[in-house]
Amino acid sequence: MLTIDALKSFGANTDDALARCMGNEAFYFRLIGKVLEDKNFNLLEESILAKDFDKAFEAAHTLKGVLGNLSLTPIYDPVCEITELLRTKSDVDYAPYISSIADKKAELLELMK
Repeated sequence: MLTIDALKSFGANTDDALARCMGNEAFYFRLIGKVLEDKNFNLLEESILAKDFDKAFEAAHTLKGVLGNLSLTPIYDPVCEITELLRTKSDVDYAPYISSIADKKAELLELMK
């Protein structure tokens, strides 16, 4: 079950996120559930595999904003890194970033149960 303590243990900055959500925990939890369903996670991976760095950048940049607003730092940090690489259309191995994002997303999904 998702709790503030579980999110803190996960590495989220819940104090900042709750301030953005006007202290409303239920609203914060609902937003977390929504971001985990965001199609941009799949779009990011698919676009990178297709070497469509413009589309991948758009997906990463969108995720960066949402994850940053929710202070989901463990997912936000690798998304920030991949966003900057995509901004310059760097042709690097993105697999470690995608893997890190997917692993942390899966960890957060487990907290939602």
